[in-house]
Amino acid sequence: MQLRPEQLGAHLASGRGLQSLYTLHGDEPLLIQEAGDAIRAAARAAGCAEREVFHVAGAHFDWSGVLGATQEMSLFSAARLLEIRVPSGKPGKDGGEALQRLAARAQAGALEGVTVLVILPQLDRTQQQSAWFTALDAAGASVRIEPVERAALPAWIARRLAAQQQRVREGEEGQRTLAFFADRVEGNLLAAHQEIRKLGLLYPPGELGAEQVESAVLNVARYDVRQFAEAVLAGQVERALRMLDGLRSEGESPVSVHWQLADNLRAIARVRAALANGQPLPVALGAARVWGPRQRAVERAVGLVGDRAVARLIVAASLCDGIVKGLTRPDWPEDPWDALRRLALMTLHFTRGRPAGRDAATPALVLSA
Repeated sequence: MQLRPEQLGAHLASGRGLQSLYTLHGDEPLLIQEAGDAIRAAARAAGCAEREVFHVAGAHFDWSGVLGATQEMSLFSAARLLEIRVPSGKPGKDGGEALQRLAARAQAGALEGVTVLVILPQLDRTQQQSAWFTALDAAGASVRIEPVERAALPAWIARRLAAQQQRVREGEEGQRTLAFFADRVEGNLLAAHQEIRKLGLLYPPGELGAEQVESAVLNVARYDVRQFAEAVLAGQVERALRMLDGLRSEGESPVSVHWQLADNLRAIARVRAALANGQPLPVALGAARVWGPRQRAVERAVGLVGDRAVARLIVAASLCDGIVKGLTRPDWPEDPWDALRRLALMTLHFTRGRPAGRDAATPALVLSA
């Protein structure tokens, strides 16, 4: 049974009793921790006074101890909670077989007095289709923890504020306040949670003004390369440039930033070529290995960046590739980050979805790279 994170609380409070097997998977530490805490609290309320944690590390982990623990009688309580944490998401051959056996026992109702919680990182498509994960998914309740994307972050912040009886002002001012908050904490949900809690300590329940939020919330945003490249494809000029500056200050490798940008440009070219050959868009996107949030961004860019522009941008990406690896190019900045900024602006010239021209946000762009 698959549950969304927002469904977990109602499921645990439904009165139908705990499932014998829960699986959490995702890379958002705060949400994984909160979901795990909710299951632990429900287990304690159901009489699980003992908790045993197994950390699966390395290829030589002894899975017999895990299977044995599901069969041992508790000395101190009628029920126990067993946590199995697999930080790599790769249990290996022995672990995969052990998890399948555990799932089979759960499905057969043979885990009497034991609740098992399996915690995994974000899984790729191959891992989600593996025999061991399919068995876990079928035998109990699984919760996929998705990252909170930038577009959903203001609403997420508003819900968290409401949970501590606080809210921003109505209307446009409140939306600007939430947008400011989101910009300051993007990519760092743990810090966002701390900043929200800090507002609860600083101010009483009720309405928060923009000046209160701006004076209290620190700039703790953290960015990743994928999000930056998607912002470029989405035509988000200010956000993309802010993220590029953030990646630079965080010590990110310019090579990895360039690779993601160039890979997106190549994906656009592949999709456009497939469409020209008569393939439907979903088939073209799948063949180009474009999925998830990236799919939406690439699909949008495909409709804005023509074939000639894509060709020019790929040439520019090739020149930029040499610069981030230490070469110099005529008419290009010598600094890798300045070159990346230029490549991003050249792409944003098309993906921002407005007629080409000069404005304050985007300086004149040289496309004849």
